[in-house]
This record gives sequence, structure tokens and C-alpha cells, in this order.
Amino acid sequence: MRFLPVSLTVLLVELADLDETLALFASLEADPVDGIEDMVPAARTLMVRFRPSRLSAEELAGEIATRDLSARVATSDKLVEIPVSYHGEDLADVAELTGLSVEEVIRRHTESTFTVAFCGFAPGFGYLVGGDPALHVPRRSSPRTKIPAGAVALAGAFSGVYPQASPGGWQIIGTTPEKMWDLSRDPPALFQPGYRVRFFDLEKRTVPVSATGTKVAVAPTVAAAADGPTLKVLTAPVPALFQDLGRFGQTGQGVSASGALDQGAFKAANRVIGNPVNAPCLEIIPGGFSFEVSGRAVMALTGAPCPISIRDASGRISKAETYHPISLEAGDIVTLGHAPRGMRSYLAVRGGFHVKPVLGSASTDTLAVVGPDPVTAGALLTIDSETSNLTSVSLSEMPAFDHPAPGEIVTLDVIMGPRSDWFTQTGIATLSDQLWQVTPQSNRVGIRLAGEVSLERKDRAELPSEGTATGAIQVPHSGQPVLFLADHPLTGGYPVIGTVADYHLDLAGQIPVNARIRFRPVTGFADIQPSKA
Repeated sequence: MRFLPVSLTVLLVELADLDETLALFASLEADPVDGIEDMVPAARTLMVRFRPSRLSAEELAGEIATRDLSARVATSDKLVEIPVSYHGEDLADVAELTGLSVEEVIRRHTESTFTVAFCGFAPGFGYLVGGDPALHVPRRSSPRTKIPAGAVALAGAFSGVYPQASPGGWQIIGTTPEKMWDLSRDPPALFQPGYRVRFFDLEKRTVPVSATGTKVAVAPTVAAAADGPTLKVLTAPVPALFQDLGRFGQTGQGVSASGALDQGAFKAANRVIGNPVNAPCLEIIPGGFSFEVSGRAVMALTGAPCPISIRDASGRISKAETYHPISLEAGDIVTLGHAPRGMRSYLAVRGGFHVKPVLGSASTDTLAVVGPDPVTAGALLTIDSETSNLTSVSLSEMPAFDHPAPGEIVTLDVIMGPRSDWFTQTGIATLSDQLWQVTPQSNRVGIRLAGEVSLERKDRAELPSEGTATGAIQVPHSGQPVLFLADHPLTGGYPVIGTVADYHLDLAGQIPVNARIRFRPVTGFADIQPSKA
């Protein structure tokens, strides 16, 4: 085993192959190590999130190093059959790469029995192993910006089905009408680790009645309470998003945590008005968002400082401050102006918004399309009338840091690893020696950066898909990095040169377009050496 640093709370265990990865994952699930919070298995790595207050990275590595990797994980008796129309855009290319005819590619694919090794990249995306070795083909040299939902594809030793339209670099050989991810099904992901999978050709066999999972009733994500006041959204130039502290325990289905990008500001918004710490808030990019309340309410706004104006039923306009409780009366219209600094504000209402959780969380994951719908003009939101779990308001809240403005330089501390050794010394020096411009293509998935000099890699070798952490600085072939934020994919196939320290993630979530980032490595890259607790 090799133990690689990811962040102050995450390490990556590199193993010889997928069998060893799955054996280690099974061992740690059956006999857990106190302090491990989450694990993400991938092609030949296991990403482990741990609690440093319980044990150090070296102690955790010492615990893991003793595990037996010789056991092979038994497959499930569950067989899923997937109908495929074999007319994929890359089918002819796959035939050429393998030296087979198109007909032979289809025959070998349909005669293989696959196993779901792990899930990642997107909710419901299962990495399938066990296919015919003759079908092992590399990813496309130039990834597509959009692959349709249901695309059946190959990459390396894996086969898979894209659950939703998304970018991707796998070779598409066909499409299926089956839904890989369906929140009305229990479980939502059709592919679960250990399931066996077979594909069949729709031109030679009709589709049977689907029995792929139990259907369950799904309640609306925003549910009305009978006696609570409402908040009607009048304008929303950028849709607002419900967020909480995140969605945990769903990595087995390929679902990452998501959650508020500035968690300090999110918690402060709830403290200001005496809500439970994880009560859902609206994450808003200020600049014209407005709403009207139907009854008495108390709100708070934290995060990016922006002007708050309130027009009452008589037309009188007053101003309010961020990080303070704000009392509202029926008919009041609240408008949030443009924030000259920062990127995101958090709107909380006393009692909390009445929102139906999705997979245990009210967070809206924009990449995975999981969670409550984005909040747009015309939305009617209900304030929960339950008051038994409320506390007194807080009058002493303030921002945790100075919010950056466009054009300013923001310094972020970086933990080097886990793939710093994939870069030349020049590439590693470039990371911290130059400033990186935040581009308009940035969003909750990640901050896309532009620098005068690209990060130089040692070669263009392919990295087997492995888990990625929030704050990861992933470097595609262009050499222009992407700083992953909360809605990043669970796994990725490009090397991560370093990861922003946990204590700077809130700041990263507030960096506006056209600001510049200076990365400051606070550790050198070195393997983690196992030790005894």
C-alpha cells in the first residue's frame, strides 16, 4: 500500500489493483476504524475521510496497513439486464481500436457478465468490471462537453452507463432507455456495488417489463405548512438554492456531500435568528433578488455583504444590516442589492424553510441534480411554524473574514498531494509562483482558473479514476487547473496537484469572478508513513 496526503482530513490509499481496493473497503466496513467518516473506493485507490481529533493520518495509515487484502469480495445474486441500441458515436472507433468488427464488438459486449465495482463521477454511475478484455480501450483524447443520458460507454477496463447528460471522455457504443438514477425508486441508483449486469441488443430482443427497483412516492421538495407565513419570490436574476451542511452517507450511490459553500456564514445565519444549526437556508448570489412576506417573520442575511432594503405595505423604505436579526411584517418586500465583495449570501428565516429533504438533506447539488429545485421568480416558500427547537437570537455575529472583491488577490493555503509527483518541478513551482485568474465559467462545481503558464506534467499518462475531495486542484491536459467546490464529481480521472486546506474552503466559496488566487503550499509532498496509535 501507498498512503498519499489529500488534505488535513483526507488521505488516499493506493493499492495494486481493483481487487485489493475492494478487499480493503470491505475490511474497513466490516471492522471499522474509529475516526473514519467516509470512504470512496475507485479503480485502485480508496479515499478515506477521517477525524483528526480521533487519530492522525500516520496512525490511520498504520491501522489500514495491517489489513488482509487477500480476500475477494463476493458478488451479489442481483442481476440487472440493460437493453441497448448499439448505434453509439464511437462504435466504429472502438472496432478499429480493438481490431474487431462492429458486430464482434456488440457480441462480446452482450455476452459479458459485468459486476458493479463502485459508483462515482455522478449519481447512479456504476463502474462495471469483468467484461471481455478485448474491449479494453482508452478514453477519447478529446472529451465531449455533453454526453446524453443513457449512453453506454467503455473506458479502459470499465464499462458504464451515463445516468444523465454530462461531459465525459468515455467511448460511446450505444444508448439505453433505462433510467440509471431515479429518485422515485428505492434505491435511486439502478446499479449498486456488487450487482451483476448484462447488456442485450434491442435489435434482437424486446424490452421486458422493468423490475429494476421498488417505486416509492416522492413528496414535493418544497411542502406547504398549513399555518406558516409564506415568502413569495418576486425577482431572482440568478436562481437561489436551498442548502444545508451537506448530504452524507450516499457515496455508495455516487452522490457527494454538496452543502453550503460558505459553511461559516450558513451557520451564522441560523445562529442570528436562533434556528437549529442545520436548518435549510437559501444560498443567493445577490444583485436584485427580492421577495414579499405574507405575515410576521424574522430573517437574517450573512455571507457576502449586500445592501438590504425593505419596503413596507405603505411604501416606506428602510435599510437593514447583514449579520443582524431583521423583523418583517405582512406585506414587506425585501430586496437584496449587488454585493461589491464576496460571491454568496445566506438567507435564513426564524423557524426555517419548510423543505422536504432529498436523500436526507435539503442541499441542492447542481452537478448531480439532486435536492430541491432552484428557487426562481414566482416560487412560494413556506416558513415552518414549529418553534419548540428555537433558541434566542444572536446579536454578536460577524463575518469570519474580509470578503474578496473582483481584481483583488486571495491567498489560499494548499496541502500538496495526492498526485504532485505527476508534475515536473517547474509545474509544481508554477502553481505558487503565478497568480490565477478566476474565470466566468466558475460555479458551485468548481472555480475554473486561467494562468499565463500552464502546469507542466511529466507525461500525458491516464490516471485511473479516483476519489476527489472538496478543495482539490485538478489539472486536465490543458494545464489550466480547476479548484473543486462542494458540487464536484465524486471521482475524477485527472491528477490533483494539491488541495486547498479545509480552513480556507469557506473563503474559496466567496471568491468572485475576476479575482486572482495565489496558492500557498503549506506542506511539501511526501508519502504518509504509517505509525501505531
